[in-house]
Amino acid sequence: MTMLTIDMAIILAKIGLVLFVILTLAAYLVFAERKLLAWIQDRKGPNRVGPFGLLQPLADLIKLLTKEDFRPVGADKWIFYLAPAMAAIPAIMTLAIVPFGAPLIILGHEVNLQIVDLNIGLLVFMALSSIAVYGVALGGWASNSKYALLGSIRGLAQLISYELSMGLSLVPVVMLTRSFTLSEIVNAQAGCWFIVYQPLAFIIFLVSILAECKRIPFDIPEAEGELVAGFHTEYSGMRFGLFFVGEYINIVVLGGLAATFFLGGWHGPLLPPLVWFWGKVFAFAFLFIWIRGTMPRLRYDQLMHFGWKVLTPLALLNILVTGWWLVLRM
Repeated sequence: MTMLTIDMAIILAKIGLVLFVILTLAAYLVFAERKLLAWIQDRKGPNRVGPFGLLQPLADLIKLLTKEDFRPVGADKWIFYLAPAMAAIPAIMTLAIVPFGAPLIILGHEVNLQIVDLNIGLLVFMALSSIAVYGVALGGWASNSKYALLGSIRGLAQLISYELSMGLSLVPVVMLTRSFTLSEIVNAQAGCWFIVYQPLAFIIFLVSILAECKRIPFDIPEAEGELVAGFHTEYSGMRFGLFFVGEYINIVVLGGLAATFFLGGWHGPLLPPLVWFWGKVFAFAFLFIWIRGTMPRLRYDQLMHFGWKVLTPLALLNILVTGWWLVLRM
């Protein structure tokens, strides 16, 4: 086999493995959330399908695949069908740039535990997160429903607002590493994680990714008590499932990126790199679920006020302080 053939085979194997792992994780993250919320609320949660309810994700998948695929009269057909894919695909594509662990030597070849290591990886992440906005906006608009349209307008405003603070919170990370490459950002934290230097940036990023995932207390685009189910009210079957799975893939991806940018990625003492990385990802997933079980939803005006008048000014101030600190160190 030529070197090019081997490299292509390695890339295809990594893509297949990552997709299998992430889709399985997303399915069982739904199960884990239901069990954890049941524990928080003093009830049992799913425990009927399979031992300890472990086959519940499979039952949910069968249910979604066999449900009627309904489209409202007057809906824009092609955009209505396209929107769920636009919500899920950017989250899946972001997986290509996430570094899952330290490079391994396999059959004499160094294999990076990352599908592709781009020199503009951080910018690719920001670009893909901005594309995900269209899934929410178009899904609500194409449904020909007032509830769905209100949800999509709320979602559009929320995601654009918090995407700004999320991007600004990452500027100090780039200033410290002088690189957009995610593997270099991780390697720069071999001695000390960036959360030590940038605790404010980490908090801003954490709050922003909660909003980007549309999780409580930022689930304004769905808001079951106000908008039925918000932007995906009119979706059923597997098209609803794509919105649903996309949200949980996003939790895993954004948790991995938070670990990459601020918690040293795969770096850590004693344990293997893969254990460190996935431990941090699961810790973020647990935090997201815990917040959902304990906090109330913000009002729309509170959400926008917090994004534009608190997080964005703090992120800009943090950039100025970081620049001042770097100049003094020169």
